[in-house]
Amino acid sequence: MLTELNSLPEDLLQVEATELHTILPGPTLIHLPGRQGAPLFVSILLHGNEDTGLKAMQEVLKKYQNASLPRALSLFVGNVDAARQGVRRLEKQLDYNRIWPAGRDDTAPEHRMARKVTEIMAQRGVFASIDIHNNSGLNPHYACINRLDNAFLHLATMFSRIVVYFTSPKGVQSEAFACLCPAVTLECGKPGGKSGVDHAAVFVEGALHLSDFPKHPVAKHDLDLFHSVAVVTVPETVSLSIGAGVSDLCLEERIDQYNFRELKTGTRLGRVIDENLIPLCTRNAADLDISDYYFEIKAGELMTRRPVMPAMLTRDIRIIRQDCLCYLMERLGTLPIET
Repeated sequence: MLTELNSLPEDLLQVEATELHTILPGPTLIHLPGRQGAPLFVSILLHGNEDTGLKAMQEVLKKYQNASLPRALSLFVGNVDAARQGVRRLEKQLDYNRIWPAGRDDTAPEHRMARKVTEIMAQRGVFASIDIHNNSGLNPHYACINRLDNAFLHLATMFSRIVVYFTSPKGVQSEAFACLCPAVTLECGKPGGKSGVDHAAVFVEGALHLSDFPKHPVAKHDLDLFHSVAVVTVPETVSLSIGAGVSDLCLEERIDQYNFRELKTGTRLGRVIDENLIPLCTRNAADLDISDYYFEIKAGELMTRRPVMPAMLTRDIRIIRQDCLCYLMERLGTLPIET
């Protein structure tokens, strides 16, 4: 599935994500030389409807069309087929941000492709990894890491003081590369926003100019650190609507406005038909269903059972079905740095 190139394809810096299929046959890894040899790895379009990464890299690379990059760059362009249709993934596809090596022996072509990319970058001595994403709800720009390590935190806070540490879901790109180098996922708000493109472009260019990572810890006043403790999904057997309609679960019209807000106990999230059944599946890092710990039903309303902060709440039912409703986070007051 993987195409490997040593130069930019003609027109790559001009095309829209929906047009990439005209110049790339599918997932493509592009290596470009730079003044410092250890390459920066950047992955874009793991989800086909998240085009901020493409636009940001076009901005960066246009600046260096007639000059050397400060550091070698390996650019991975992911789900070209889904990008053609402007969707997260095609119905028959695996999620391109759940296919990366995690100590398993999956034999699907997508898993083999992701493993090959990881092996290539390990051989090239990758310097750092950046995975650029959008989300579909109202969220601030923030960074995600899979290790509580000084280098990872320094890289993340170059993008945002809001940093989310997570260990689930498995199979994500940043987790695979965390074994090789400092790795970060950027969440750049909704697709189509110029501020997300500009923010990601400035960050990538800054990373290209890095020669090393500081050894000292990030100052506490420069960091708002959260831990992702659970992922919330809506089972396929539960009918779903937003704002109005008759369904097993009808979420609040502006549910995504709860993102990155510390919700109090008793916050209303929606209406339910069956008052005896919580219509959510809330799984922690041990893959245990802990829905009753965070949610309860009162008088036909879905409520929070304790204080919690959600992220990535979305009003897009298709994305809820393909991925999740949200993640639940708690603030990390202390910083247990890994060694």
